[in-house]
Amino acid sequence: MIVLVPAVMLAGLFLFWPGFTSLFANDNHLVRIELPEPGSSLNLPAVLGPPDASRPLIVIDAGHGGHDPGAGGDGLQEKTLTLDLARTLRDQLLANGGIRVALTRDDDRFLALAERRDIARALGATLFLSIHADSAGEEKDVSGASLYTLSAQASDEAAARLATRENRADRINGMVLDDQNGSVNAILFNLSQRRARDDAGELARLIVREGEGEMVFHPSPRRSAAFAVLKSPDIPSILFEAGYITNPDEARRLASPEGRMQFGEIVARAIRIYFARQAGG
Repeated sequence: MIVLVPAVMLAGLFLFWPGFTSLFANDNHLVRIELPEPGSSLNLPAVLGPPDASRPLIVIDAGHGGHDPGAGGDGLQEKTLTLDLARTLRDQLLANGGIRVALTRDDDRFLALAERRDIARALGATLFLSIHADSAGEEKDVSGASLYTLSAQASDEAAARLATRENRADRINGMVLDDQNGSVNAILFNLSQRRARDDAGELARLIVREGEGEMVFHPSPRRSAAFAVLKSPDIPSILFEAGYITNPDEARRLASPEGRMQFGEIVARAIRIYFARQAGG
């Protein structure tokens, strides 16, 4: 016997039944998602590096994960590619010392967008970097990395579409998981937020500078949009689209050990310059 459960009743189970497990169809198979207990605390990751709280801390966020694979192309999934890049960058930063590093996820798990930025805030991060891989649909010749900072107004139409797509990662069965309210929106544009956006823009500029001649960038590499994962009011935050996973050549390069190492070295170098300038006032 098949029982059809109205969507309203399912929504009620999500909201009021602690520990409810949802089962739903996704690409012709079932995905099981364990939802956290209401009011459960963040599962904070380990902070690696020097045991000195005065040293700068960067939280690196590998985009997507778990039931949310992100974009796909050339047999790759964005969630796997971003985790490999995040681990490589972490290792590069730790190898040269002086900087503390934490990953929002170091395995294939789902994190809501608010959880990702809340981890950075709970750890007292100096910097937050979310790594992603872009998609151009059927246009396989589009290539180039882009760095996004937060803005209420998108820098262009493509940036607005990307922010809309990435922000959908907080939906399960049509339900929005982010509990952000209007009071937080009001904070975003106070003096602290403006300073954080300015600092994020400086890091984006340094990454483009350090990668010139080595990394392929989009013709307009520094862009902005209202990405939910960037909405920390006091932490400089960047969403780094490392390239187009829908471009076979670019996807293979980013997935290769050489491509990952190049990415890690360039970004780590820019981060070190950024922290050195911040320390110098």
